Amino acid sequence: MRKNKKNGIVGIIITIIILIVIVMISNTNNGEASFIEKACNAIVMPIQNAFINIKNRVTGNSSFFSDLDTLKAENESLKQANSDLQQQVRELEIIKAENETLKEYANLKDKYTEFTTVPGYVINKDISNYSDNIIINVGSDDGVGKDMTVISDKGLVGHVISVTNNTAKVQTIVDPSSTVSSTISTSKDPIVVKGTLESDKELRATYISTDVNLVQGDNVETSGLGGIYPKGILVGTIKQVVNTKNLVDRYAIVETAVDFNKLETVLVIQQ
Repeated sequence: MRKNKKNGIVGIIITIIILIVIVMISNTNNGEASFIEKACNAIVMPIQNAFINIKNRVTGNSSFFSDLDTLKAENESLKQANSDLQQQVRELEIIKAENETLKEYANLKDKYTEFTTVPGYVINKDISNYSDNIIINVGSDDGVGKDMTVISDKGLVGHVISVTNNTAKVQTIVDPSSTVSSTISTSKDPIVVKGTLESDKELRATYISTDVNLVQGDNVETSGLGGIYPKGILVGTIKQVVNTKNLVDRYAIVETAVDFNKLETVLVIQQ
């Protein structure tokens, strides 16, 4: 144990002497480096370079982690900004939809100025194989009553069959139990159009007089008969004429003016 300590002391003394010699040589020799100096440089410089390299790496890592924190903060800021922009877009879409609804109401009122009307919009659809009704957001508190005609900017929707204080159920003209007394716009000949089980876009025109000349593309309008629908409201367009062996039984397919799958805004005609 003591021997090891002595050896350690001797090693330290030798190291100190070598360093003193190196310093003396460095201070006295201004010319070319001596062999000993070169040898010392060969030993010391790699160690010094290693320490410098380690220092640079540590400094670089510190900068890297600092940059990483900055990027995280910027990322969170961008996420918040993106969320705010998405919220603004949603709000603008809502405002745009409300403006479009108001425009539709204005167009409806301009188109049907001869009627006193109540605006509303569709809030539910009661559609099955045996019925095709819609619910609108106006009722008796708004002056809406049973059997009042409901229209859109495209044409006839149907009529009110029941009301609550704030809502009304409307039987549409495509309902299988719906019947509308109508006329052909060009000839003014009377026909009756009914809803069918087969389609929510087409009606069947029947009770066609044998002397009536049906033409594909003719408009069909309400006749004003029957006590529900006012005269002159567009119902649809004759899409196809189906002739049968018996002329009395012939019928026509009428495509509705209103697209009930896209129906949103309506007017109720007060009577």
